[in-house]
Amino acid sequence: MHSNRGLSRRNCLDTMSCSWGTELWDQFDNLEKHTQWGIEFLERYTKFVKERSEIELSYAKQIRNLSKKYQLKKNSKEEEEFKYTTCRAFLITLNELNDYAGQHEVIAENLSTQIIAELTRYTQELKAERKSHFHDGRRAQQHIENSWKQLESSKRRFERDCKEADRAQHYFDKMDADINVTKADVEKRCSLKAKQQAQMRHQIAEDSKNEYLTYLQKFNKDQHEHYYTLIPHIFQRIQEMEERRVGRVRESMRVYTEVEHKVLPIVSKCLDGMTKAAESIEPKMDSKQVVESYKSGFEPPGDVEFEDYSVSMKRAVSESSFLNARGENRRRSRSKLWPLLKRNKVRHQTTPTEATNKQIKEPISQCASCTKHKMHCLRSLKRGLSLKLGTGQEDYSHLPPEQRRKKLQAKLNDINKDIHKEMDQRDALTKMKDVYIKNPHLGDPDSIDPRLEEITQSLEKLQLEAHKFEGWLTEVERKLLEKGSESQRRQSSHFDSQGNTPLTNNYGQNRESPDGSYTEDPSTETTMQFKSRSTEFDDEFDEEEPLPTIGTCKALYPFEGQNEGTISMAEGEMLYVIEEDKGDGWTRVRRNEDEEGYVPTSYIKLFLDTNAKGAMTYI
Repeated sequence: MHSNRGLSRRNCLDTMSCSWGTELWDQFDNLEKHTQWGIEFLERYTKFVKERSEIELSYAKQIRNLSKKYQLKKNSKEEEEFKYTTCRAFLITLNELNDYAGQHEVIAENLSTQIIAELTRYTQELKAERKSHFHDGRRAQQHIENSWKQLESSKRRFERDCKEADRAQHYFDKMDADINVTKADVEKRCSLKAKQQAQMRHQIAEDSKNEYLTYLQKFNKDQHEHYYTLIPHIFQRIQEMEERRVGRVRESMRVYTEVEHKVLPIVSKCLDGMTKAAESIEPKMDSKQVVESYKSGFEPPGDVEFEDYSVSMKRAVSESSFLNARGENRRRSRSKLWPLLKRNKVRHQTTPTEATNKQIKEPISQCASCTKHKMHCLRSLKRGLSLKLGTGQEDYSHLPPEQRRKKLQAKLNDINKDIHKEMDQRDALTKMKDVYIKNPHLGDPDSIDPRLEEITQSLEKLQLEAHKFEGWLTEVERKLLEKGSESQRRQSSHFDSQGNTPLTNNYGQNRESPDGSYTEDPSTETTMQFKSRSTEFDDEFDEEEPLPTIGTCKALYPFEGQNEGTISMAEGEMLYVIEEDKGDGWTRVRRNEDEEGYVPTSYIKLFLDTNAKGAMTYI
């Protein structure tokens, strides 16, 4: 038997096909420990996969939150940023990152359904099966142990009976062979009784022997059946159970890698999308977009003229004292109006006779340069104020020409899209009405008329809007073309007149200010060659005469005028107009001698005096 087991063990090692029933017939306790360790390993692996799934879900959630955090928000200022290739590429990257997070969610879901749930269920089944197998093993062991106990009990009884029988026979033989025994002792002894006692003990010993032989045969049979039938069968089932467990672990590990492999193509596409997004960034295109976004359409200012302060000025002491005192009073009264409420000075046309009588002559360049400097500062502040207050006109007149053209074009495109949409709806309803007319059972044709009337009215409104914006767009484009041609003429005249008469360039600069809201007839500036008094040259930058009124206006709505440079007004109040709206949405008005400022043009009704000589003003 031992030689057969040794041969079987060698065959097991050679063929890698072992039977626990023959090889491990005496390792019941070790097999019990090993199978318990196998179940614990299965539970530990399940826990590992579960934690990995939780990590994938947490990672996907964080990635999604990150993508959502930096996504474009509707109706936000960030919408303007996404016209650049860098921002569009970033948006694509965020979308791809969101899809990338989705693949990690798929990994977590597949791990949960294909591995965690299956292993959890299988572990419970494995525990129940293992319990059943080892219960059968213990029952077989209990049976063989009981058989062995019976054998041992019969053996000890047989041994005891044999000893008693020998002792009784020995006593009888001793008494029968003793010569010193008296007659009385012989009489006392019953030889027949002693003989019967010895025979009875021998019979009991013989019965014990037969019982012992019976239990011995039974034990040997049970032991053979135990080690060659029951235990191999039970161990074989335990071995199959353990091999199934190992196979399930192998399958789970394979599925674990397949779950990763299945999402790799999509993950790769996401990464490729991010790469393409990065490659789509065009620095030149972004530079061009900056030009399109911020180009105003204005022309650069001309050269700054030389201001000659070296001209000697003779003044009388009395005149100088009087004029200085008057200038000081004016400076104190005007200090509250700076910088936007300061009234600009009107350059009255002075005849050569008046200039001769005043005996004062100043360089023309000084007058022009001072006026130019003040006009530039005031218009810059006006334009900044308009943008600061956020005044947005329907025709976008508050914007620079180039930006206004783009806004009008975009608005016109939106209106045209709405027109096409309404026309498509009208055509569809018209076809539906024709179908209802031909097939009255499908519906009432008259039920469509209210909707058709509504669409027709909407189309009329949209077409009027489109016509209005087309007119504004045509006007802006015409002005841009005129400014372009005028700029070319100025540039050519500038290069032709360099070194000859710098005054020509100065006129060009004054006729077109950087905010596009000022034009001026150059003939009016040629008469600004003389001053009323020589002492006013010292106060050129500090005092000015009030602008003449060019009409009146009535306030249609109340206006607070809390910002710098504006003036408040009440509904229905009448004010004097001293400067028309130059395209920035603001009109300059005056309430009294010391109160003037800007009000929104849309808040007032103008009554202009077409014959007013002050209509041409200097800003």
